[in-house]
Amino acid sequence: MPVFVKKVLLWGSVAFLIYFVAFRPDSAARMCRAIGAGLMAMAQGIGDFLTGLVA
Repeated sequence: MPVFVKKVLLWGSVAFLIYFVAFRPDSAARMCRAIGAGLMAMAQGIGDFLTGLVA
């Protein structure tokens, strides 16, 4: 992918993130909580897998 396209997509994503947090803070917080919960579930699954390998 050309560097220009990457820069445009990156800055567009940053602008959308700022807009989303500024005008929809409740939705942004809910989305961050959901992402965090998903990451915690994945970490728990990996931990359970590694515990199962050792035991």
